[in-house]
Amino acid sequence: MAMTFLSHRPDSGLGNIRSSPSDPSRNVDWILLLTQGLLTIIGCFVVYSASWTTIPGDPYSFVTRQVIFAIAGGVAMVIVMSVDYEVFKERAAFLYGTTIALLVLLLLMGIAQGLDRITFDLGPINFQPAELAKFTTLLALAAFLAEGQSDEVSYPRFLVGLILVGAPAVLIIAQPDLGSGSVIVTIAMGVLLVAGAKPKYIGTITLLAVSTVAATFVSGLVNEYQKERLRVFFGREADEDSIYQVRNAIRAVGTGGIWGKGWLEGPLTNDRYVPVMWADFPFAAVAEQFGLAGCALLLSLFVVVLMRIWRIATLSRDLLGTYLCAGVFTMLLWQIFQNVGMTLGIMPVTGLPLPFISYGGSGLLTYFAMFGLVQSVHMRRMR
Repeated sequence: MAMTFLSHRPDSGLGNIRSSPSDPSRNVDWILLLTQGLLTIIGCFVVYSASWTTIPGDPYSFVTRQVIFAIAGGVAMVIVMSVDYEVFKERAAFLYGTTIALLVLLLLMGIAQGLDRITFDLGPINFQPAELAKFTTLLALAAFLAEGQSDEVSYPRFLVGLILVGAPAVLIIAQPDLGSGSVIVTIAMGVLLVAGAKPKYIGTITLLAVSTVAATFVSGLVNEYQKERLRVFFGREADEDSIYQVRNAIRAVGTGGIWGKGWLEGPLTNDRYVPVMWADFPFAAVAEQFGLAGCALLLSLFVVVLMRIWRIATLSRDLLGTYLCAGVFTMLLWQIFQNVGMTLGIMPVTGLPLPFISYGGSGLLTYFAMFGLVQSVHMRRMR
């Protein structure tokens, strides 16, 4: 039932101890919630350490905005987890259609202005529709596949699912935003694998995704900056400015040692040797200041989160809940691997943020909302 979590009134005694064991308010996954909160707090400290020297006279500029985004994300998560996820299934088509409309509008604005646009500039904040697309595409795909009530995805249903995923993915890649486009594809792969799609179907998605990316390069949609990033990754001759960011990020990781140089004591982090470190390379800031121990702790927290999401997926009362958790799981796993990988130089730089750690309002709100979906699945697993 919608808004059960917020509207529930305890029967008597301490809290809701006498209410039914299946009451959603008694089934919050506190381990997941507390681990998520700890990651968010760590993220705020990392953003501050990597940005406090950026704007003279205003060391708290970035971290203040990050804290505000985190509070807004927390409110969004509470709202989402308070609503039965079946309600979102009923609204999936509307939310998905709205997202497609926003992506088309953004692309048309970019073409009209002759600029690459990935955000709507709304005064003090920038809204990135690609982040919303992660949430709404997952909802639309999971809702569609759950209607089949089958352990295997038929070819016609696969084609429809491919269209659902392909439309936002192509629009996002055309912005161009290859990183967010890859997340949409990864979410689809996770959901389809759990839904029982045949390996050849997954291979088809992979082939189409690679072909789409290749087409953007051939057509000239990808800007020179992104081409330079790929040249750096493949070891080809590139501008020194393009190599500079990655090289210093790797140096920051390598010089951190076991215990790191200490809070706010990392020269590469605090002297701005890694541009936009708070958004693109926060893992390098952790490595330089807290060393291997800090990196291990951070990755361990992510492992706990992934394990809890996996557990919730297996406990779900229906296929819809399982598919939603599978999408969030694969999204999180891919973004962690990609962001840490590009910091270590084993993956190309795509600008994908490290969940809960990187600076960014749209991304943080998306993570909180998607974790709200996961909590909603867990809270209603016995109903």
